[in-house]
Amino acid sequence: MLDLLTTSLAWAEDAGGQAAQGGLGGLLTGPLPMLVLMFAIFYFLLIRPQQKKAKAHKDLLANLHKGDEVITSGGVYGKITGLTDQVVVIEVAPQVRIKVARGHVAGLAGSAEAAAPQKK
Repeated sequence: MLDLLTTSLAWAEDAGGQAAQGGLGGLLTGPLPMLVLMFAIFYFLLIRPQQKKAKAHKDLLANLHKGDEVITSGGVYGKITGLTDQVVVIEVAPQVRIKVARGHVAGLAGSAEAAAPQKK
C-alpha cells in the first residue's frame, strides 16, 4: 500500500518537472496566444472597418457645399441651401427648407442614385 502512494507521488513530481522545463512550448500552448489571436480577429473584423467608416463620414461632412444633393439619416432627400458648423439647411421642395444637424447627413444623394439601376 505504501508502495502505491510513493509511485503516484513520483509520477506527479515527474509531470511537474517536465512542465517547468517546457519553456517556450508551454507559453505557446497557454491562454495568452488565444487571447492575442482573438484580439487580432476582433480588430480586423470589427474595430478597423468601423474606424474606416467613421473617417469616411467625417470627411463627407467636412466637404459639404451649397448645392449638394444629400440624404439625411432619417431618409429625407434635399439640396443644401445653407451651411454652418453645426446646422445644414436643406431645401426639400420649392420654398420648403428644413434645418438638420450636420452630423445627421448620411451621404450624397447623387452617389446613391448612380449605384441604383436605371429604369426605362
